[in-house]
Amino acid sequence: MNKNLILVAGKSASGKSLSLRNLRNPEGVWYLDCENNKGLPFNSKFQEFIITDPRDVYGAFTEAEKHEDVHTIIIDTATYLMDLYESQYVLTAANTMKAWGEYAQFFKRLMAEYVAKSTKDVIILAHTMDVLNESEMINETLVKVKGSLMNQGIESYFTTVVATKKLATKKLDGYASDLLNITDEEKIDKFKYVYQTKLTEETVNERIRSKYGMWSRNETYIDNDIQLVIDRIHAYHT
Repeated sequence: MNKNLILVAGKSASGKSLSLRNLRNPEGVWYLDCENNKGLPFNSKFQEFIITDPRDVYGAFTEAEKHEDVHTIIIDTATYLMDLYESQYVLTAANTMKAWGEYAQFFKRLMAEYVAKSTKDVIILAHTMDVLNESEMINETLVKVKGSLMNQGIESYFTTVVATKKLATKKLDGYASDLLNITDEEKIDKFKYVYQTKLTEETVNERIRSKYGMWSRNETYIDNDIQLVIDRIHAYHT
């Protein structure tokens, strides 16, 4: 089982792709762009692949295992990947009921047969939305997909889920740590892009999660930097 698996979830323009910028040894990163060749918001040395057929993601994982110099695979984003599958294989199907079942199986197979068996660090980005839970009459923030995957929850496939946030710097008072550094520019702008690693009273209806004891309370908010999360996961499992 791949223990080095991370879901980075957040709303649009909250810093998901930007948080990849500090990955070490970027030449060993395979970046699977599922967002219509949108491209990264920074100059990278990643090996970038444009995904035009969702099933090509399977092949990317298989091929990556043949390369010892590849240490990380990124899917950006799971949301667009599933939208691409819907467009190509569900909406065009003669039997849409069967196709929706295959839609769910596509993701399950990805996680069980490719991600779980991968020897690489795997980072999957996804968009979140606020969705009304009608049975409890509360808004939940979650990764929104179609069909049975929605009920099961994309997040349930991950033990580490961090959320990207754009927060006023004053809201970060009391969370001082070595992993949270507010720059002079951020002080002037009065906001900062961060990762949220633990639930708070205000975010109890989100699906942020991690293994017990991985983060301290003052590390609830950390810099918007995926390398910090990878380092912590590696340290936790050693």
